[in-house]
Amino acid sequence: MRFSQMSRSIRQLSTHIVAIFMGVMLTFTSLRVLPSAAEPGPNPVTESSTILAQKPSSAVIGSHSFVTAAVNRVGSAVVRIDTERTITRRNDPMMEDPFFRRFFGDSFPQQSPTEQLRGLGSGFILDKSGVILTNAHVVDKADKVTVRLKDGRTFEGKVKGIDEVTDLAVVKIDAGKDLPVAPLGSSDHVEVGDWAIAVGNPLGFDNTVTLGIVSTLKRSSAQVGISDKRLDFIQTDAAINPGNSGGPLLNGLGEVIGINTAIRADAMGIGFAIPIDKAKAIASQLQRDGKVAHPYLGVQMVTLTPELAKQNNNDPNSMFAIPEVKGVLVMRVVPNSPAATAGIRRGDVILQIENKAITSAEQLQGVVEESTLGQALQVKIQRGNQTQMLSIRTAELKDLS
Repeated sequence: MRFSQMSRSIRQLSTHIVAIFMGVMLTFTSLRVLPSAAEPGPNPVTESSTILAQKPSSAVIGSHSFVTAAVNRVGSAVVRIDTERTITRRNDPMMEDPFFRRFFGDSFPQQSPTEQLRGLGSGFILDKSGVILTNAHVVDKADKVTVRLKDGRTFEGKVKGIDEVTDLAVVKIDAGKDLPVAPLGSSDHVEVGDWAIAVGNPLGFDNTVTLGIVSTLKRSSAQVGISDKRLDFIQTDAAINPGNSGGPLLNGLGEVIGINTAIRADAMGIGFAIPIDKAKAIASQLQRDGKVAHPYLGVQMVTLTPELAKQNNNDPNSMFAIPEVKGVLVMRVVPNSPAATAGIRRGDVILQIENKAITSAEQLQGVVEESTLGQALQVKIQRGNQTQMLSIRTAELKDLS
């Protein structure tokens, strides 16, 4: 029995020793783990995951877009243009009749002889001296022009020149010689699908930016529906509304590629801009001479194809037969114009100018626009079944109205 008690004591002592040993090992292990948790060492998996998570947000996406950079580059050079115009209205003719004056006396409602019309547009600074480019219809016939810079300063603007044919105007302000200038790009380098950023003050909302793409190039004024202009527009789906007129259309680099023009109130989702290369040439002439001389022939015309001519000739109600050829059909000759003097008649088909085949009305208009005033153009026409050559000397287009 005594031996049995001794064996039991030995087993209990052994159990206690093992327990103490395990406790010491666990404590030692804990002491080693805790510091490593507080100050973690390199972990290849965790570190790689962190790098992959951070790189897209900082290197790829970024906190700002290219639109922000483009607008920041030109934004301070975009201006708001406010105009005022006073018009005089005639009084009611009845008020000039003594009978009505005696009958109604002072109770007859009086009409105000004058009325103030206000307009709003945009523009951008071309030169540090304060030369601003905008649309002609923004400042045309305005009695007062006020230019407001992005920093809030306002200046009286002086209209230096207007060209209604290209809808361009130059305004000058005296604001020192250190004004921000909009960087100009080249519209000849623009391609369909390029980014288009419109900046201006649409509907009176200052410093507004809209984004789209270039939808098409060389959209003629005739196709747009404004026959009194001579332009090939840049078409875009960037929103261009009244108040945007005269503001810049930018490419993705923040360079001006066109001048926004709100010419069609019914242009749903479509905007038009005057190419900057055309505007630069016109602006130089407006600064120098205050106007631009445009040559003209004096015909109203439409593009003719053999199919259209055949359709006309098969119509029993047609007023006259048309040669079934490709060219430009003269619909009307302006009295006392160069074309009338040269002997052009309604129904003639213009086939060539200066030995160059003419296949569309837009092409003919471009050839005339590029000619010089007083130049004698050799024009080949077809009249009925006969062709003949006429010499038409261009003259200056004086009045659009």
